[in-house]
Amino acid sequence: MTERADLLASLQRHRGFLLFTVRGLSDEQARLTPTASALCLGGLLRHVATTERSWCAFAAGGAEGMSQVEVDWATGFAMPAGATLADMIADFEAAGADTDALVEKLDLDAAHELPKAPWFEPGASWSVRRVFLHLIAEISQHAGHADIIRETIDGQKTMG
Repeated sequence: MTERADLLASLQRHRGFLLFTVRGLSDEQARLTPTASALCLGGLLRHVATTERSWCAFAAGGAEGMSQVEVDWATGFAMPAGATLADMIADFEAAGADTDALVEKLDLDAAHELPKAPWFEPGASWSVRRVFLHLIAEISQHAGHADIIRETIDGQKTMG
């Protein structure tokens, strides 16, 4: 397997865990926040889609590109009123397809200086490769959150 194929396989695998977690749920169940956190399954799909879009914009165009993606920091983990789980899944899948297309075409060694933020070392740069590795970690982490939420809702276990 090539490096690009490995990256794609890992991204798709972890997205698959997240999609499996929401399988068979109603819209109402996707909105539930049954744990101590404010996370819901529909909101996790929304957040991951936004995260993929934001980091892919960075991979393609640096901090300037990333700044073009609107991120709702206040309610980004919520499922919007009127949205359905099918809407959240379609958006999540579209973001993933866009990411996969970039994995196929971007120079993995290209690097961009990270945006100015208190959580990034000033002047630090990330390669496109590191961005995709970061997305794998993000998706995996949120798939774990989703598994706990789903198990709390109805006992289904995705990862164990």
